[in-house]
Amino acid sequence: MLKRKTYRRVGPDYRFGEQVSFHDIKETFGLNHIRLGSWVEEDEKHKAANLIFDSLADLAFILKLPPIAIGLRQTLNLAFGSGGQQGVQAHYMPAGRELALAKNAGAGALAHEFWHAYDHYIAAKAFKTRERSGGTAFASNCWLTDVPSIKHPLNQRLELVFATTFLTPDGQDSHEYVDRAVALDKQYGRQYFSKPTELMARAFEACIESHPEISNTYLVNETLDSKLADAGGYPELEHRNQIFNALIGYFEPLGEALSRES
Repeated sequence: MLKRKTYRRVGPDYRFGEQVSFHDIKETFGLNHIRLGSWVEEDEKHKAANLIFDSLADLAFILKLPPIAIGLRQTLNLAFGSGGQQGVQAHYMPAGRELALAKNAGAGALAHEFWHAYDHYIAAKAFKTRERSGGTAFASNCWLTDVPSIKHPLNQRLELVFATTFLTPDGQDSHEYVDRAVALDKQYGRQYFSKPTELMARAFEACIESHPEISNTYLVNETLDSKLADAGGYPELEHRNQIFNALIGYFEPLGEALSRES
């Protein structure tokens, strides 16, 4: 259980050893709403708050974003120990823009699900999707299906992230990371690993886990050492570096723009 398990973390001490609350998480990271399950005990709540706070702070640090930006302009909701799906450690629900973490099994999936949330959030701002009022469009899928983009320097940088992840360096063919995912889908007889949304979420979390200064197994885990990693389900190290450089090339100027707004 959460209250018995420990998680490895190397990174800055954002809390200075203090206990934080879910209210602190909501305010610090600009979330819209946080929902806690009725079966979450008090000690579990305290430990989870610290783990989630540190993880979101690590994510902001790595992406060079102001912490308040993690809440996606107060549109992102968080559920802990509530609204989970059986057998699923974490998931993102587009309809409610909610990132849900299971009480006892949500660790390690936060970075993956945050990308899904961001992919959904940015779609209508980066592409001329018909679902501008919300909907279920994802930017990664829009890019791969040639939905016209909205011309903006930041959007061009986002498109470079997708190109770096999905295509060979010359842009003429699918990257071997994509080819390996297609092979995995054939092996399992379903389309999942090769979906652009899942390809991008795995690439994102792999970059986060490979960061040289931050290590946080609650935020992300098993992209380097797992059955899926051994099967080629994540980008290889050189490709991770290329994707990460493209991600920072996008998020750093985005963070600077957001900081000027505040």
